[in-house]
Amino acid sequence: MVSITTAALALLASSVSAENIRANRRLSYDLIAGYEPGSQVTDHNAIDLDQAAMEDQLALANEDSYAAARAIYEKGAFSKSTAKVSLTTALPSDVLKGTSITGVNANGEAVMGKAYEDNVAGATSLLVQYKTTDSQKNYVGCQVGANPAPNTEGCFAATGTLTIDGSTAVSYSYSVTTDNINKRTIQGFSTAAQKKMYNCDNCPYTTYDAFYKYYGEFDYGNQIVLSAFEGTKTNFDNFNNDFGLYTFAGKEQIIKKATAYILIWMYVIREMEDALDDCKEACTIENCNDDPVHAWDEAVAFYTGTLEGLDGSGSGKLFYALADKRCQNFKTCGDMADSTTGSSKVNMEIFKNFGVGKQKLLAGQCASVRTEKQNIEMLMTIPLIQGTLRYAWKTDNEAYSEKAEAEGTVFALGVVPLVAACDAAAAEVIASNLVVGQAGTCDFKAVKKAFESVYDCMGVDAAMIGGLYDDATGSYFVDAEPLSTKLSAGSATKMAVGAAVAALTTITMFL
Repeated sequence: MVSITTAALALLASSVSAENIRANRRLSYDLIAGYEPGSQVTDHNAIDLDQAAMEDQLALANEDSYAAARAIYEKGAFSKSTAKVSLTTALPSDVLKGTSITGVNANGEAVMGKAYEDNVAGATSLLVQYKTTDSQKNYVGCQVGANPAPNTEGCFAATGTLTIDGSTAVSYSYSVTTDNINKRTIQGFSTAAQKKMYNCDNCPYTTYDAFYKYYGEFDYGNQIVLSAFEGTKTNFDNFNNDFGLYTFAGKEQIIKKATAYILIWMYVIREMEDALDDCKEACTIENCNDDPVHAWDEAVAFYTGTLEGLDGSGSGKLFYALADKRCQNFKTCGDMADSTTGSSKVNMEIFKNFGVGKQKLLAGQCASVRTEKQNIEMLMTIPLIQGTLRYAWKTDNEAYSEKAEAEGTVFALGVVPLVAACDAAAAEVIASNLVVGQAGTCDFKAVKKAFESVYDCMGVDAAMIGGLYDDATGSYFVDAEPLSTKLSAGSATKMAVGAAVAALTTITMFL
């Protein structure tokens, strides 16, 4: 392992200096937890603000706050902000999607936007999407939708004149509080899944197809969330749960974890697949692969969110944050996945793959990028398995807690379809032990054994899963030890080789 790392470092030093690397980077866009986007995705990255606002309402645990949380889920608040304005006179000519449209806010300050869709001459209304910036801090100035604390500073004034394409002026009116809407919502990640992951070109996508086949519903994620909001039972082919058995304590866990770890999680995969679909192999035309890079950047944004900050040191709400939480529980933090502190090995490896994947897309190495996509998908299952195991252990070994039971259920809902694709019987063991209402009857050892039986099929390295660790005693919990108590020689070598290859690939692509 040492010789591989030394060789890699030597080659890096001899082939290109740090100054040369920086000179060849495009530094126009804010970093996302250290990742350098090749396109503007500040608006996509803000989807975690919807998640955070929704979670704030759920925590209040009353009927009004749950109604507010559901409105954020269904209507959005921070992403793809759009004004729906009524025109005093009809459009004199066609206005195509993307056409520049400008106006002013209530203080008379300029507000920039663009046509959200194509409009024909004679139309009496317009959808105008507010312009977003490259700066995450100030990505957009109008954040209304279902936002409990709306920001209207950057919204168009209630009445006034819009200038289309720098020349045509039209008068308009609208309600600042109800007609500023969002065209990206967390719910939409699931309700659009059939179109974007099943019926599209090159579809169905393999991972989504496994979930659809298991649950028998295209919007399975949305149905889980709505059933939790409404306190009803799901109606799937497998693993149904009656959320009417829960109070706010259980429903809160189902909703906030399903949105982040089932709905948004799957859309990360969708964006990576979209990038591969659009990539042009060995293209020599300048910027020919900008679109796939943008889709890849969107995957990073939806994985991470704004709250992690530029370097990943923040406190986020999406999957990046989950990976860092679970590594502390399973002693899989750090570069060798053997610590309870620091960044998760999962995030380290995922971001190596994100970085290499972007460079391959830019270079037109389309077929090769599938390796990075598959690596990321596998790594993204690890915190879900860890979460399921953690709460299976708690519900087996600790006093009954509705919260803990609900957490076990929702983590299982997010990963059991992948287990079922390998072994239906193993999936049934996990589902039956973690169903809503199991009330402390979970058999942790059976759940752990069921997962371990499919690790090879799922492509999961057991060393990356680790074991449920007790910091207080400095040992693993009873029966929760890792399948392997330390990285095997093969795993360690594989990690070292992977890191070296990733570094060398990224560096050479800048030359």
